Amino acid sequence: MELANEKPYVIGLDMGGTNSVFGIVDQRGNIVAQTAIKTKGHPDINDYVKDSIEALQPALDMVGGIENIRGMGIGAPNGNYYSGTIEYAPNLEWKGIVPIAELFEKALGIPVRVTNDANAAAMGEMAYGVAKGMKNFIMITLGTGVGSGIVVDGKLVYGCDGFAGELGHLVVDHTEEGRECGCGRKGCLECYCSATGVARTAREFLAKSDAPSPLRELDPDNITSFDVFQAAEKGDQIALDIFNFTGELLGRSCADFATFSSPEAFVFFGGLCKAGHYIMDPIKKAYDEHILNIYKGKAQLLVSSLKGSEAAVLGASAIGWE
Repeated sequence: MELANEKPYVIGLDMGGTNSVFGIVDQRGNIVAQTAIKTKGHPDINDYVKDSIEALQPALDMVGGIENIRGMGIGAPNGNYYSGTIEYAPNLEWKGIVPIAELFEKALGIPVRVTNDANAAAMGEMAYGVAKGMKNFIMITLGTGVGSGIVVDGKLVYGCDGFAGELGHLVVDHTEEGRECGCGRKGCLECYCSATGVARTAREFLAKSDAPSPLRELDPDNITSFDVFQAAEKGDQIALDIFNFTGELLGRSCADFATFSSPEAFVFFGGLCKAGHYIMDPIKKAYDEHILNIYKGKAQLLVSSLKGSEAAVLGASAIGWE
């Protein structure tokens, strides 16, 4: 892969609402140097870029300086691949449209590309993970929300405006009782199948039942998806019911997603995947039950092979090679 005279490294930036993690990555997907700064606490975007460059300098020195860096990739909330901007991200301090790629290009003197965090995860999986060699797959990220990256014929789907592929906002509950979503609509998949959605389901299931459960020992407002996993490990039926409910919705939704791109795999990534078979078994069961016959048996349902702490940086770095 490495060519003579080609710059051997890229920078990957995983920009979260709280922290920003930078990695310098070689062409084999090894993170050779890493650093981080707080995203919060920089109300002026120019101060954020300045502090980022200062934090990156020791890592750059380790690889022989900026002259050995081919480019930079940024995975950010509401990152737009076409324009290199972050647009109206609700969890970031900067409001409106932020020209993040242009600011880093001027500061570093290298090409910079931007995409949203779920698309970055898909790129990382295709370059370094279980989707390596695949040209048609759908990445589903299960964290605070539900994100997705859709790869068709080896290319990410961006649509006309850079924001295609928001599968977390497919509406799965069209009734008046549908849960309110941060996007302003009701009943979105994200409200049920994210880590926060699982916690909300736990509160609802506990309120509807008198069955004993270790979850009742916790403050309902502070229950997490990890608490539900720990209860499931103890054989708690309410916890198992929560995962079955969540997996059923997600599996049915993936069966619907298959109709528009006929993927060879769905790759699941994020904290909720740590629940293992408790979440994956009901996903697979519902998928098999609801998939159209012409797609039956064609798509694998896989869990990401990338380490959680590295995946987002690797994913961001993957677009830095372009």
